[in-house]
Amino acid sequence: MLNNWAVMPTCLPLVLRRCHICASERFRANGRFRVNAHHKRIDAWLLVLCAGCGETAKLTVFERMNVRSVRPALLDRMHANDPALAAELLQDPVVRRRNRVALDWDGAWRLDTGGSDHLDREAIEVSVRFAARVPVRPVRLIAEGCGLSRSEVERLITEGKLVSAARLHARLSDDFTFLLKR
Repeated sequence: MLNNWAVMPTCLPLVLRRCHICASERFRANGRFRVNAHHKRIDAWLLVLCAGCGETAKLTVFERMNVRSVRPALLDRMHANDPALAAELLQDPVVRRRNRVALDWDGAWRLDTGGSDHLDREAIEVSVRFAARVPVRPVRLIAEGCGLSRSEVERLITEGKLVSAARLHARLSDDFTFLLKR
């Protein structure tokens, strides 16, 4: 029987970037945007607040774009300070690369296993789905979902009782499945 697990974000991740005021390296995104138009050109930024001093920094979403090339629905979401749009843009690799930032997902996600009725079975097959691109090691997910320690999970991998097509020691943010035999 196939069990479905989900890695769900609980809040926006922290943005890793150095603050020019207090030298802190963590910023909180609060879902606010700034949009500025210059005749036929438009700029848009996602505003983030320093976790140390509260200073505001801007993450460039787009610069000097022609107003007609921006979808009106996107502009409406920015003007409404849509937090879902902020989450989408933070996960966009183009936006992260343009602004030279990384994301810190510690404490910003949870694992939903759908209950603990699978723990007493001889063998379980689990499909893990990511609702957001949260980079996490499958070993950590399996340990948390099955109520095991990470060393026990490592032992099960070396004994061949825990198998998966995905690399279980690398950070993943894509869906994967695994089979656990006890």
